[in-house]
Amino acid sequence: MSPEPGSSSRTDRTRAALDPMVPRIYSVERIRRNNHDTFTLKLNPADGGKPDPFSAGQFNMLYIFGVGEIPVSISGDPAGDGALMHTIREVGTVTRAMARLKPGNSIGVRGPFGSHWPLETAVGSDVVIVAGGIGLAPLRPVIYQVTANRSRYGRMILLYGARAPKEILYRRQLKAWGGAFDMDVHVTVDRGERDWNGEIGVVTGLIRRAPLDRRGAIALICGPEIMMRFSAQELLRRGMDKDRIYVSMERNMKCGVGLCGHCQYGTRIICRDGPVYRYDDIEPLLGRREV
Repeated sequence: MSPEPGSSSRTDRTRAALDPMVPRIYSVERIRRNNHDTFTLKLNPADGGKPDPFSAGQFNMLYIFGVGEIPVSISGDPAGDGALMHTIREVGTVTRAMARLKPGNSIGVRGPFGSHWPLETAVGSDVVIVAGGIGLAPLRPVIYQVTANRSRYGRMILLYGARAPKEILYRRQLKAWGGAFDMDVHVTVDRGERDWNGEIGVVTGLIRRAPLDRRGAIALICGPEIMMRFSAQELLRRGMDKDRIYVSMERNMKCGVGLCGHCQYGTRIICRDGPVYRYDDIEPLLGRREV
């Protein structure tokens, strides 16, 4: 039986640790609008404890009592103030219910689950982040972690594309990151507007012009599948090796622990094997309609 809203206790945390299908109860501390259809939840454990630690790239299952459950990547700082951050787009019944949450409301959390971005592999290398739309959210923890340990990494390059200026995520942070001397930030939109003075075009155009060290860089990509496929192909044309490119395949996950088979992708179960994959491990499946 799922716990009722507000019934937080230390037993919730113990049961959740023993059974990955049992949610831990969190309270909404803040909900912030990012744009017209995207918002960020800041959550803290209702039992007064600390959130379970996570690695950049992992996801949680978020549960609205009486409505349903969805997988959402964690978009906060792995070494932050202890709260969980999830950036969510309103696209269905569950996400619309989440958008109506108020501070103090309860939400169930299972996780963290899944594989993570290879930041240990990237030590000593340039880090190239390629994000499309809300795909910037699962990559934001990477930016936090690299900037907090800047001496361990080489050059940092963020290439971000959105459909329109009004859909750009984390505007203040993008400006702050772009103003840093040790990080290159490039933003483009598919469709410009009257007050937009930046780049217009798809994100692959940014890749063509980016100052990449093809032998000393690692690339992390997240966004719609077609965007990831063409971005990876452009990086390959720039001379990067397939085993230096990673993608996040957040697609149709439902249970989070590989039981339901809802996110089967060829022979892969994304919530169990992924969502982060090395490109040469997943390349044959990208773009196949039947999977």
